[in-house]
Amino acid sequence: MAATAADTKHHHVTAATEPHGGGSGYEFFNVDESAFIEAAVDTLIPSDSTGPGAKELGVAIYIDRQMAGGYGKGDRLYLEGPFGEGTPEQGYQLPMTPSELIRAGIADISAHVQKNHKSTFDGLSAKDRAAVMAELDGKKVELPTVPTATFFGLLLQLTIEGYFADPMYGGNKDRAAWKMIGFPGADAMYMDKIEPFRNKPYAADPRGIQDLI
Repeated sequence: MAATAADTKHHHVTAATEPHGGGSGYEFFNVDESAFIEAAVDTLIPSDSTGPGAKELGVAIYIDRQMAGGYGKGDRLYLEGPFGEGTPEQGYQLPMTPSELIRAGIADISAHVQKNHKSTFDGLSAKDRAAVMAELDGKKVELPTVPTATFFGLLLQLTIEGYFADPMYGGNKDRAAWKMIGFPGADAMYMDKIEPFRNKPYAADPRGIQDLI
């Protein structure tokens, strides 16, 4: 997971922030968190004339499943420390699992929005949501619990992953993102297509992993 170096003033999330799903259809996020995530991914990749938005493709579900699974729990993430300040090239430097980071970041941003806009993030207009995301991206907001750039970087990464990943992981509903970019999917048997389509566009209905089982 690529991220900026940790700011040593940010502390480890306590046991009180252990996963507690509760949002409809969600395994990790509670109702408020799922509302935030749905609004966030819809803001990062909105629906337009080019293609569908992240929310309608189920990207929030993809992120939820990642946070509920081994990745979110940090199964393969070294968390023993020391957690001194490093360089971006040294990768992730926080004493938090990805799920702890996401949960703490959501709480921080929700508090920021409530203080400055008297609203929940999902209750903001599309314009105001975009402005908040721009503040995070531009590091104009300093979150109290997690480094702003680290949280925003992970949120953006997960959103892009969910948008283009195989549908079996929760996002990219109906393989719509693949259709948008002309990606044929998981089917890697193209030997018989090389000559007929040499220097020609190859259009195919994309297939996911589950289509090949």
